[in-house]
Amino acid sequence: MTFIGFHASHEQVPPSALLEAVVEAERVGFDGAFSADHLAPWTPQQGESGSTLAWMGAALASTRYSIGAVATPGYRYHPVVVAHAIATWGEMFPGRYFAALGSGELLNEHVIGGEWPSKDERTARLGETQDVIRRLLAGGEVSHDGRITVDRARLWSLPSVIPPLMATATSTATAAWAAGWAEGLVTVGTSAEEVAPILDAYRSAGGTGPASVQVHVAHAASEQATSDLVRDQWLHGVITPPRIWDVAMPEDFAGLAGDPTDAELRRGVVASADLTEIVERVAATVAVGFDRVYVHEISRDQRGYLASWAPELLRTLRPLLEGSNR
Repeated sequence: MTFIGFHASHEQVPPSALLEAVVEAERVGFDGAFSADHLAPWTPQQGESGSTLAWMGAALASTRYSIGAVATPGYRYHPVVVAHAIATWGEMFPGRYFAALGSGELLNEHVIGGEWPSKDERTARLGETQDVIRRLLAGGEVSHDGRITVDRARLWSLPSVIPPLMATATSTATAAWAAGWAEGLVTVGTSAEEVAPILDAYRSAGGTGPASVQVHVAHAASEQATSDLVRDQWLHGVITPPRIWDVAMPEDFAGLAGDPTDAELRRGVVASADLTEIVERVAATVAVGFDRVYVHEISRDQRGYLASWAPELLRTLRPLLEGSNR
């Protein structure tokens, strides 16, 4: 059976309602969940951003399936703090949590002040921090003096099963680099043409572990209502890497996005009033070789989505994905 996951969007849903949603998603039939750790939403219209570190324990305690999350060590969170949280979740919920480590976005990290590093510098920092986290999870005492400083850190409560440290990547260069250390890949996209080169770069460089793709979807009663939903909740989708990494405020994202056409907006979301079209496009994206897909329905009404068309999405998507790797 193909792995179809639920994306829990902190940027759009209050943490209490998101907890209810992740529980309901398991009941409806999703195989797991995934989340990101944002301090701020992408745009003011999204309006939320609970702490994943605070939320994750409640989510794992309230469900039985796997839940992973993006983490950015080395800025707001020192890597020892990240490792401490990972170890605690792993000890409490063996085999059910995984981390997807990324190099970060100014939107969430500017609050600590200082100059925002270049992408190359952020990548190098991620390399150091993932090594520190891995050594701590292995039970060693760790000191490190580089882009980050660690003084004789040790984790005293260790998991019996060490959670995997996967990598997030939206470029072929990052994917190939991450193959040297990551235990899996997480990327995002809306078409095979967009994500296939990233997956190929990771695998060609020796990358192992599950490959996951997050797909944003939008569905409403009419094409205009669908476009209106994308404009309201995913306006920032017209801002693409590398620019998206270097914007500080939700209001800045809204201003940079401007007033795009409906066609421009839909490039960042699999959007259609026809559910069959959404299912077929998601399946085609996964079919290039991904082991998991995490579906992100972009409305703020997750209760309505899970009660209405999510079951049909799962029922029709699974047969199209049969035969792909788990």
